Formats: sequence, structure tokens, C-alpha cells
Amino acid sequence: MKKIHEKILGFFESKILVGALYGIGIIIVLILVFSAGVSVGSKKASFGRAWGENYEKNFGMMPGRMGFGKDNFPNTNGAIGKIIKIDLPTIIVQGKDSTEKVILIKNDTKVQKMMQEITTKELSLNDFIITIGSPNDQGQIEAKLIRVMPAPELLNNISTTNEKPL
Repeated sequence: MKKIHEKILGFFESKILVGALYGIGIIIVLILVFSAGVSVGSKKASFGRAWGENYEKNFGMMPGRMGFGKDNFPNTNGAIGKIIKIDLPTIIVQGKDSTEKVILIKNDTKVQKMMQEITTKELSLNDFIITIGSPNDQGQIEAKLIRVMPAPELLNNISTTNEKPL
């Protein structure tokens, strides 16, 4: 019995067992990391799928149409059109069908020209803007983001050369 006991102790002290335990530990850690990656990737994919399926509903666009064109700009909690009056902190935007919306610019409103951040003083009459915000009790849209963009008719005339539209 003493020999068996010595053999068992010798086995537990052997480098083979220690190496096998390290190997099993590394495999368990790799499986946990892989499982975490699968879980995160699955959640991202699920969000992306749901966001894509509900894009038109969330942004008020006509189903099946994307990009600039007639009748497919979002208008829920926002405004799209040409600036016709500037009286900071408010501006008035004339949208499609000559509807006018009052935009209230707050301290935390982000203003961009394409992708570059600008100040509200750089906004000018006839600028084409896209505004995202939320309506208030006075019928104004409290802007979270105002982005100055080229007018839609100019987008259709942009050539593939380096010429800039007028």
C-alpha cells in the first residue's frame, strides 16, 4: 500500500501533471474569452439588425427610399430645409411644402457644416440644414444637432471631377 501511495504522490508532483493542468487552465480561459466575444458580437449584430429594420420609422423617412430626394427627409423631431430667418437663439427653417419650423438653439446644441463643427454665428440665410431635436411646449424644436449641408438640388449636380457646385 505504501508503494501505491508513493506512486500517487509522485504522479501529483510530476511535470506532466503540472503541464496538463496549465494546459487545461489555458483552454478554459480561451473558451471564456471566446464566449464573451460571441456574446458581445451577438448583441451588436442584434442591435444593428433592429436599427436597420426600424430606420424609416425612427427617422420618419418614406419606406424603401434612402438619400436625398423628394419627400424622403425625416421630419419627426427635426426640421429640414432652408434658413429663412435668423434671430438667435431661434432660427426659422422653411421645409418642403413651404412649411416653416422654429428651431431653438440651446447651449448644448452641436452645429456642424458637413463634418466640421462651427458656431451659430456662422449660420446664414439660405443655408440648407438638417436639424435633430425634440419639440417643446411652444411648438419649437429644441435642437440637439444642426448640420449645414449642400442643398439637395446641388447634390444631384455634383460631378465626379474636382469641380465644386456653385
